[in-house]
Amino acid sequence: MPAEWERHHATWIGWPHNASDWPGRLGPIPWVYAEIVRKLAPGEIVRILVNSGPHQRKARSVLERAGVDLGRVEFFRFPTNRGWTRDFGPLFVRRPSPRADVAIARFRFNAWAKYPDWKKDDRIPERVAARLKLPLVPARVVLEGGSIDVNGRGSLLTTEQCLLDPAVQVRNPGLSRSELEGVLRDYLGATNVLWLGEGIAGDDTHGHVDDVCRFVNTGTVVLCRESDPRDVNYRPLAENRERLEDMRLEDGSKIAVVDLPMPAPLYFAGQRLPASYANFYIANAAVLVPTFNDPQDRVALGILGELFRDRPVVGIHAVDLVWGLGTIHCLTQQEPVAGGGSGERRSALSRRHA
Repeated sequence: MPAEWERHHATWIGWPHNASDWPGRLGPIPWVYAEIVRKLAPGEIVRILVNSGPHQRKARSVLERAGVDLGRVEFFRFPTNRGWTRDFGPLFVRRPSPRADVAIARFRFNAWAKYPDWKKDDRIPERVAARLKLPLVPARVVLEGGSIDVNGRGSLLTTEQCLLDPAVQVRNPGLSRSELEGVLRDYLGATNVLWLGEGIAGDDTHGHVDDVCRFVNTGTVVLCRESDPRDVNYRPLAENRERLEDMRLEDGSKIAVVDLPMPAPLYFAGQRLPASYANFYIANAAVLVPTFNDPQDRVALGILGELFRDRPVVGIHAVDLVWGLGTIHCLTQQEPVAGGGSGERRSALSRRHA
């Protein structure tokens, strides 16, 4: 599986429609999606899943009014249960050189082992493979894209809470750690699995790593850090830092760890929300970062701006979005170009569209 910063052909998203994802607040959500698409489109095609013709027309209307170049947008009428494309969408992988063509690792999806409606979402990878005429490699285990993060060289980040908990939201009952590592190696090329402990409070997925820790280059991660010892996230995040200090990359080198602050706790209707700056998305022409009307917004954008020098780092207002218990990374899924793409080409693309 290529790293997210490697050159994309497209980004996939599922246009929002399920009001239960944002109870009482669905109204502004399409406009947040439109802003995300507007920032993605200068650098790559945006492929949008819609349920029907009327759903597509609504999406087009919002995108047009938001100033999106519709020449950079493609619609796919593949019905979904929800819009969290990171988790049910196709996981694109490259075959080994010299071919380096793209295939889809077909993992199963069961709505985070929590909700009953997931069968439409679970069909998306095979439908995409058929439409794009890409090889489909069935893995026969449940795995969500937000539960992993890779450096494109063989190292993969995940959490024990999400993938190994024996009692809560169990994705693959009876599958051992070593068996799961074998699956990650065989289907994603992960020769070095880095196991963190827990995710953050409010995370409906029970521990997705993309709210906690992310690769920003082949040897560096950003890790969320809570400064308030009274906050429920303080101990789990400190424990994850301790683990990372003892871990090594696939080549045996030490991992560089950069602290990423946490915003102040965010609540709606008495519920703690999983607000995290780690849920950013690395696109061809920008890095899109969720912001929360918080003083730490500027700090987080500055840290990521120093780490991503080859493309602008852009904040996307996500206070409404996070009521759905996810933000930008949860909504997006990258499709890499076939054959790879050099960092030099990516940097030039980013400069043209900055």
